[in-house]
Amino acid sequence: MKRIGIIGGSGLDNPAILQEAEERFSNTPYGRPSSPLKIGRIDDTEAVLLARHGRGHTIPPTQVNYRANIWALQEAGCSAVLATTAVGSLREQIGRGDLVVLDQFIDFTRRRELTFHTYFRPGEPMHAPMAEPFSADLRKLLIEKAAELELPYHPSGTVVTIEGPRFSTRAESHMFRSWGADVINMSIAPEVILANELGIPYGAVAMSTDYDCWKEDEEAVSWEAVLEVFAQNAEKVTQLLLAVVKAL
Repeated sequence: MKRIGIIGGSGLDNPAILQEAEERFSNTPYGRPSSPLKIGRIDDTEAVLLARHGRGHTIPPTQVNYRANIWALQEAGCSAVLATTAVGSLREQIGRGDLVVLDQFIDFTRRRELTFHTYFRPGEPMHAPMAEPFSADLRKLLIEKAAELELPYHPSGTVVTIEGPRFSTRAESHMFRSWGADVINMSIAPEVILANELGIPYGAVAMSTDYDCWKEDEEAVSWEAVLEVFAQNAEKVTQLLLAVVKAL
């Protein structure tokens, strides 16, 4: 039986989606993951839920132990990982509450452990390909199910990951737009990088909660505004995840 890892982002880590769930504490060569693993079922598929920022959202983006999180999901037997993330929109057409099936990322972080390959064996350098970082098969399923559920979605998008926990300046926001980024967050890198290094197919659905601060006719992003959009739209992400896991 397949076992699918689900990484819940800000406000998107509801353990109630699992049936017959049990909690497992894990330790890895890289330390403890952000939360205990919740292991259960979604219909006939086994699933493992991990809260990226810890239960109660106590871990800031930079302090998330991304290596331990991905390693723990691999050790739990996950053959694929579905991730959720809240993002700010850098494009007029990506509205609040819209879902984006990510296909590219730009890593603008500075202080994170970016790789499992912290040393090379003699004659065996490890350089992971990253041209297509998100699984084509998982992306296809996310797009198909979003369309079937009639959710507001965009079939592709480039996310720029910033260090946080602060939000962008307006100058930075305009710069990211000029680079071709469509949405902005604080967590996809290095998560997707590490999954690729371990050979785990990784797909991510982003929920747009705000317009960052580039759009001057809108109020600049605040955490309170983000939470409000979460509450109104989290069910969309849950519906999509359930549909995709059931189809795997």
